[in-house]
This record gives sequence, C-alpha cells and structure tokens, in this order.
Amino acid sequence: MQARAVLASVLAMALVLSGCAQPDRTIAPAGAPRPVESTTPPTPTPSPHPGVTKPAKPPLRPLPAKLPAGLGRNTGVRPVALTFDDGPSPAWTPKVLDQLKAAKVTATFCVVGREVQRHPELVRRIVREGHQLCNHSWRHDLDLARRPVAEIRADLDRTNKAIQKAVPGAKVPFYRQPGGRWTSEVLGVAKALGMRPLHWSVDPQDWDKPNAATIGKRVHTASRPGAIVLLHDGGGNRAATLAACPKLIADLKQRFGITRLR
Repeated sequence: MQARAVLASVLAMALVLSGCAQPDRTIAPAGAPRPVESTTPPTPTPSPHPGVTKPAKPPLRPLPAKLPAGLGRNTGVRPVALTFDDGPSPAWTPKVLDQLKAAKVTATFCVVGREVQRHPELVRRIVREGHQLCNHSWRHDLDLARRPVAEIRADLDRTNKAIQKAVPGAKVPFYRQPGGRWTSEVLGVAKALGMRPLHWSVDPQDWDKPNAATIGKRVHTASRPGAIVLLHDGGGNRAATLAACPKLIADLKQRFGITRLR
C-alpha cells in the first residue's frame, strides 16, 4: 500500500510539472475534435488600381512637301493688310489697338481660343473698333493639321464657340493654321465651317524677338502691293513689335495703303 501511495504521488507531480512548462496551452476535453488547418491558398486581394490599357493614338500625318493650293496670301488689291496672331493678350493687345486707332487703320486678329475664353472683353473691343477676327485654333497646336479630321473639327469649332460666347453674332471669316503648317485636311475642315484659309506673304519673324528696327526693316524690304503682313500681339513679350508698329504702319500706308481683308 505504501508503494502504491508513493507511485501516485510521483505521477501527480509529473502532471503538474508538464502543465507549468506550457502555460498558454489549452487542453481540449477528451473526445473534442481537433482543428484542421486549411490547405487552400488565400484568395489574392485585388489591386485597388487595376491596369487599364489605353488605346494607341493614331500617328500624325506627314506634312505635305509644299503648301497646298488655295491659301490666302494676297489682298487682291494694292493696299496691304496687317494681321496679329496669338492673342488676345491683356499686356499687348490693348496697346496694339491704341496704335491702330491712332493711325486710323484696321487689322485682322487671329485669336487663340483659350485666350479668348480668358479675355473676352478684349475680343469685344477688337470687334467694336472695326477689326476682323480669325480663328487661330484652341491652343496653338502646331501639329493640329496632322491630327485626325474629327480632332481638327472639334478644335476649330470649340474656338468659334468661344468667340461667339464673347461676342454673340461676331463673324469669323478666316482660319489661320499655327505655324503655317497646312494640310489638305485642315483646309477642308476650315472651309466646311465657313472660314477661308489665311496665310501671309511677309513674315518679319517677330516671334523670335528681334529688335524693333529689325522688324521694321524686314517688313519694309519684303512688302509688295497686296501683301499680308504677319505680326504678333500675343504668345510672349511683344515689346519690340509694339515699338516697331508706328513707323512700320506709317511706311506701309505711304507706299501702298492699308486695307481691311475681304
């Protein structure tokens, strides 16, 4: 009996020591089912920004080897015409308008759609003072004429709508392609929208910011009867153009006269 008591004491002590060695272990009751670990791999979490394949843009058409026929490069009469591109600009357009008014001549302003949207009051003044308007595209995209016809039409139409919003009922008889980079496609769209393609015959490259004397000399040398002169009232600092205009305008008036485009 004493041996059995000793053996029971030893077994009890062993059970106590076994439980203390693993204090966090839960002992399931006899007969309880054991948890089974899943062998199925977890479902991957979808990316919050799945990749979207954008359609490739159509390639740009090549420019023609020479300018297409039908561009307006001459007034058709002896007097010359003045044109101003890339405005309206609050910094330069009012000053150009002041000079034209002082010289008692009119010009054609080739306006950029987004500048029209920003400065509609200047477009109203242009029209109010007897000058003509010309669509010069929405954002002066040099490659516009090489893009799909639908894009060209949307661009020109958007610009015309901005002009009409600024000056309801205003006539826009001309379109000038930025950079003079014409294609037959842009010619067709302009004509379908009721606009004639307006180019030029005298370009003093005032956009490259030569000084006023150089601008005046280039216009004087290149001008002929019926010339269409390209100048700028927007798209950058036009201080040199503004400084050149009084003498340039006086010279053209004396030699040829200055007319409104028809």
